[in-house]
Amino acid sequence: MSQTLSITAAPSGVSTPAELTPIKRRPGIDFSLTGLVYCLMMLVIGIAAMNGQVSLLFGVFGLMIGVMLVSGVICRMVLRRLKVKRELPEFFVVGRPATVVYYFKNQKYFWPSLSVTLSELDGAEAFTRQVRAYLLHAAAGVTAKVPVEVMPKRRGQHQMGAYQLSTSFPFGFIKRAVQKREADTMLVCPPLGHVSPQLLALCRADRRIEGPLRPRQGGQDEFYGVKEHRAGDNPKLIYWRRSARTPGVLVAKEMSQVAPPRLMLLIDNHLPRVTSENQAAIEKSLAMAASLANVALDVGLEVGLCSWDGDGWQVLAPQAGKRQRREIMSALAQLPRNSAADAGSLMTAAATLVKPGISAIVFTPQSMQTSLADRLRGAFIVVAAESRTAAAWFSFDASVDFGKCSPIERGDG
Repeated sequence: MSQTLSITAAPSGVSTPAELTPIKRRPGIDFSLTGLVYCLMMLVIGIAAMNGQVSLLFGVFGLMIGVMLVSGVICRMVLRRLKVKRELPEFFVVGRPATVVYYFKNQKYFWPSLSVTLSELDGAEAFTRQVRAYLLHAAAGVTAKVPVEVMPKRRGQHQMGAYQLSTSFPFGFIKRAVQKREADTMLVCPPLGHVSPQLLALCRADRRIEGPLRPRQGGQDEFYGVKEHRAGDNPKLIYWRRSARTPGVLVAKEMSQVAPPRLMLLIDNHLPRVTSENQAAIEKSLAMAASLANVALDVGLEVGLCSWDGDGWQVLAPQAGKRQRREIMSALAQLPRNSAADAGSLMTAAATLVKPGISAIVFTPQSMQTSLADRLRGAFIVVAAESRTAAAWFSFDASVDFGKCSPIERGDG
């Protein structure tokens, strides 16, 4: 029979065993209900054959034993030399369905693999349920592709390693299972929600410079000046009217590009006491920061990050692009519990990071003290997790439970 594995201990304020994802592991060989009924019938016929000494019953009894043995052998052959590879997304997002693609390569020369179930044994806590994939058929020497939809539930970096292949082909009497390993690493990011356009407009307007946008040369937006045309420059930018005044020298227009203010996200993840309410507030703060970073990078803004990673302040300079998105999402996904550095330490660390042209936004799980809030007024945008401001600027899917999004730390179970 299948076994259910789960973590059996958790401290106060952390996920209880009832909230953890159950893992079912099958024994190497097992009998289905149909197989047990078949064995019972075989036993009855065997007893009747011995009591009555009827040749036909002995023949039927022998045939039934042969069917059982053939079933076990075929089950074993189906699972032999079957190699599995995973194709994972760049990163998962809590509360958003994603697709994991499994490639089953049948390395046997003659035997096909049919009716095989794959069950993940490692990394199940990242999802709402244990990941399973069903392979209907893979001919000899052929690779079959099986997509599986999963629902991430807990942020962090998770390791996928051991998995189990099982089958009851061909008759369903005997179930065989083998355990294999294929190491993969997956990243689950905090939930992403809708960001109000008012917040984006506020981020674009830096209060410490004369205008919200600063032109710089080297773009294609507006006229910046003139320069000498060189080989390799765009011929469409040649300024023919000015070139006519300088015989022998071609003059080209130099255009400018508009550089919007950059964003620096300051994460206050201080957790002096572990409770479900405090953890939910921190997870919501991280989700708001991830949502803003994702939207801001989509519209071309440069985004940076300052957060406590357990050993010190982790700083990502404001940049744009897909690589920056990956680094910010990875940093937010893997933030550990912080019981050492509070909001005051965060502001001290951010003092040298926030410069003219950089809009700083502080995400905090609770309202800051009055003295600190007064010091930040006019220079920072402070967003508390349970404030009206946060409710007006961010909205998340109702199915997201922030109390269950935090990763399981060492010692939790």
